Amino acid sequence: MLDHGRLGGTGYCSILPVDQGIEHSAGSAFAPNPIYFDPEHIIKLAIEGGCNGVASTYGVLGIMSRKYAHRIPFIVKINHNEFLSMPNRYDQTLFGSVRSAWNMGAVAIGATIYWGSPESSRQLKEIAEAFELAHELGMMTILWCYTRNNGFKVDGIDYHASADLTGQANHLGVTIQADIIKQKLPVNNGGYLATKHGKTSKLVYERLTTDHPIDLTRYQVLNCYSGRIGLINSGGESQGESDLSEAVTTAVINKRAGGMGLILGRKAFQRPFKEGVDLLNAVQDVYLDQSITIA
Repeated sequence: MLDHGRLGGTGYCSILPVDQGIEHSAGSAFAPNPIYFDPEHIIKLAIEGGCNGVASTYGVLGIMSRKYAHRIPFIVKINHNEFLSMPNRYDQTLFGSVRSAWNMGAVAIGATIYWGSPESSRQLKEIAEAFELAHELGMMTILWCYTRNNGFKVDGIDYHASADLTGQANHLGVTIQADIIKQKLPVNNGGYLATKHGKTSKLVYERLTTDHPIDLTRYQVLNCYSGRIGLINSGGESQGESDLSEAVTTAVINKRAGGMGLILGRKAFQRPFKEGVDLLNAVQDVYLDQSITIA
């Protein structure tokens, strides 16, 4: 996968993820651009956009595997939080097997663990076993390393994307031998100090981080075995006209912090096809620009 696409051979990666049809709903994900109800357009966007790989569901990649698995690396997302149950719940459930992903020609699997949730222990066991089998089959593994617990919101401040809590989530993720960690860009710090649970050190806040977004992201990288396991940050939801500047800014922060790349979906596929290609290319240009260095 790292030898594919516009970033092939650079050590950086650009991945198109499209699993929001399950994680949110197909209507909320694809109504802005209905061509993406058709899985083939998802694959075409990743190819035309010069991505290293495309991450999606068993259904999307399975139905397209015979035609496209040899043209772009497939990353099968093996678990999801389906959002149709009422009341809505947050629990990642396996949708298929590792061997099924391997049989369709995928080079990698991806999975989510909601660290901090009541279900995290079960998810940890399921995904650790899945990653073990994937490695035996010669596949790569990517972990969507998210925090989720209502207790991570304190006095009106949301610490789900704090540098210290996401950093620890990353450290748990690399422990089960994820090859790449996918994490949200940190927006604040001091989650442990606010929740007053678990353990931390004052040195995390006095020496290892500042309020600068690059330093906060660097702490995420540090928790990925000092960058030995690559960190890719997510692009987030589409905000409209600001998507291009937000995506490029995220890429610059990730690269300067020592990260490995960006995994960007809605900002690309919730707009006209050509604009989506241009946005993906703009992000990749950050990693191709040798003047943008590690801070």
